Amino acid sequence: MKKILVAGAFLSFFNVNAQDLESILLASGDANQLINQYIQPALKGLTYSVNGGWITSAKTHKKFGFDITIAGNAALVPDKDQTFLFNPSDYTFLSTASQNTTLLPTVLGQDGNSNIIDVRVPVGDGTFKVASFEMPGGVAEDLPASGVPSPTIQVGFGLPSKTDIKLRLVPNLDYDDRVAASLFGLGLQHDMSQYFPLMEESPFSISVLGAFTTTTAEYELLNDANNSNVTVTNGVAEFKLNTWTAQAIAGVDLKIVNFYASAGYNSGNSSIKLLGEYALSYDLENEDGTPIGTVTESLIDPLDIKADTGGVRGTLGMRVNLSVFKIFADYTLQEYNTLTAGIAVSVR
Repeated sequence: MKKILVAGAFLSFFNVNAQDLESILLASGDANQLINQYIQPALKGLTYSVNGGWITSAKTHKKFGFDITIAGNAALVPDKDQTFLFNPSDYTFLSTASQNTTLLPTVLGQDGNSNIIDVRVPVGDGTFKVASFEMPGGVAEDLPASGVPSPTIQVGFGLPSKTDIKLRLVPNLDYDDRVAASLFGLGLQHDMSQYFPLMEESPFSISVLGAFTTTTAEYELLNDANNSNVTVTNGVAEFKLNTWTAQAIAGVDLKIVNFYASAGYNSGNSSIKLLGEYALSYDLENEDGTPIGTVTESLIDPLDIKADTGGVRGTLGMRVNLSVFKIFADYTLQEYNTLTAGIAVSVR
């Protein structure tokens, strides 16, 4: 399940495996809190990554000019979001063998060592349902440049009034047999230099950008042969992400090399759900720990985790012009600093 987030942002760098979170459902009433701690950094990282790569210049196209851009964004994961502190006193039913606080990897951390969480839930009459599960590790070793990736294919087209419309579109596609994902993005960049006559013939330009992206993915969940305590029926992992960015852009366009900078704001909301029916098997024990049987309980649509992300951003970038071919790279300072690089074919 930990890599459904990668597929959800249409990130085909990975083989998707969504069988990691179901076992945490055994945590009973503590499951949402624990999964939220584990998943939140990925939901934030994807927001920052998907919002990258909208611009390569402060100057817009002439009417009917166009560009086709292929880029990769990598939102770099801060150290603080690669791990989280598991403190048994923060949970009602969970503990570890040592009973001590333990630093666990988030989904964006290292794979790490096996971390076993014990579950003990009172059910009345001095009996308890008990289970244990292994916390999944992170995917940091699979992340390019140690960042949350988001590849983009974007088309820009010059409209009247020195305005560019930018489109990102991936129709609903099947990925790795069990994943269906789609992406749509729309942006408008408007040249503000035209309102300042002294800038018309200068290499300097200023513009503003507003852009929106929505991404969805669904991943079919199957029973895991290695986890007999959780049985899945009609299981689906559903991921949704909506992002917005607004930026003011300034640049200088030289013959071979262009420089650009922007300042603005990012925001986004995302969610990940587990849908379907999940049968959870527990051992039953009396108060002194003597086994007395087993019990199975059923959960329907057990997980719905949301994240809202927002903050200021500042970007510095450079583009090299080789006739109609462009090579560019930029770096964005924000909560998850983001590196973007790519190539474009541009006809002004």
